[in-house]
Amino acid sequence: MSAESAAARPAYRPETAVVASGRPHGSGRPLNVPVVLASNFRAAPRIDPSAVGAAPPDGVTGDGQRREYARDDGTPGWEALEAVVGELEGGHATAFSSGMAAAAAVFDLLPVGARVVAPTDSYIAVRGLLANGQRLGRWSVQLVDVADTAAAAAAAGRADLVWLESPTNPLLQVADLAAICAAAKAAGARAAVDNTFATPLLQRPLDLGADIVIHSATKFLGGHSDLLLGVTVAGDPALAAALRHGREMAGATPGALEAYLALRGIRTLAVRLDWAQRSAHDLARRLAAHPAVTRVRYPGLPDDPGHEVAARQMSGFGAVLAFDLADAATADRVCDRVRIITSATSLGGVESTIERRAKLPGQEHVAPGLLRLSVGCEHLDDLWHDLACALDAAGAG
Repeated sequence: MSAESAAARPAYRPETAVVASGRPHGSGRPLNVPVVLASNFRAAPRIDPSAVGAAPPDGVTGDGQRREYARDDGTPGWEALEAVVGELEGGHATAFSSGMAAAAAVFDLLPVGARVVAPTDSYIAVRGLLANGQRLGRWSVQLVDVADTAAAAAAAGRADLVWLESPTNPLLQVADLAAICAAAKAAGARAAVDNTFATPLLQRPLDLGADIVIHSATKFLGGHSDLLLGVTVAGDPALAAALRHGREMAGATPGALEAYLALRGIRTLAVRLDWAQRSAHDLARRLAAHPAVTRVRYPGLPDDPGHEVAARQMSGFGAVLAFDLADAATADRVCDRVRIITSATSLGGVESTIERRAKLPGQEHVAPGLLRLSVGCEHLDDLWHDLACALDAAGAG
């Protein structure tokens, strides 16, 4: 049951691609790719080379691949999800069992002794992965402030892999992706960009010079806090094949249900993200005016240090923001007192979540009173009322 090839039709706009791409085609076929709960498939007959134009037999994928074992060959659900994300990012996508599995696959491409440049502010689990690899002697790591373009570009010139986030997690710093990726390319280094916060609807790192894009599809792509899944996207088919081979060897394959849920979730990405980021922008302005808030971190604010670069390389500023309160105790009380917003980790779901990130080991660079807020799809005025009441009840007003 093959999905329509992107090469067989005109390019869709992103808002259409999230809905229309990766669907089965042909009379009598289902509208959605069904969950295929199979680890292996019946052996397919050999294709007669003279049968030009004939439909592929059962067990053969649309590109002629013989599907026999799911870990090696994938399932229709993976293929459909990869078709959508690959089209959105403009490359070749590979789905993994989690965002960290996708990240690990990128680092597994490195030779022993490689030099890695990464942000001083980045996802905590990736920082742990980098530290562990350095401890084992697999690579050396240089942390840089990616908001300092000159410093980041200089470091990229001495690297084998430049790992970037923009905006970063949780400080919402913005990296000049085009400049830093260009510096990496000039030095023969590979550039990888975690695009989870922005999503491919707001930012396309491959167009800005990156070699690999990474997504935790657990977050905005899935959008409903009900799955773990990751995706890599590479512009070079050979690089995409290497990532796919790494997935196969590591067994980091997504489950059939997870792939189905991620594909279903991505169908509403455009409307979810549009609604959520408009609310995030308004909440950022209201929080900036609140007397208890010492700083709001959101690139959509004109006075944010990353605003100019974000406005240049993004088509929107996203649905995640962070704000600072006086201390950890006040921030914890706010988390305890919100009622509509959920005090929980992770982000990118239809529900708004808030978390004091400095409570986690490995976040020593984060101010104790910083709260990360992922804005969901609730009504803006209800969210603000919830935040304002929590700030007042916590003694922060």
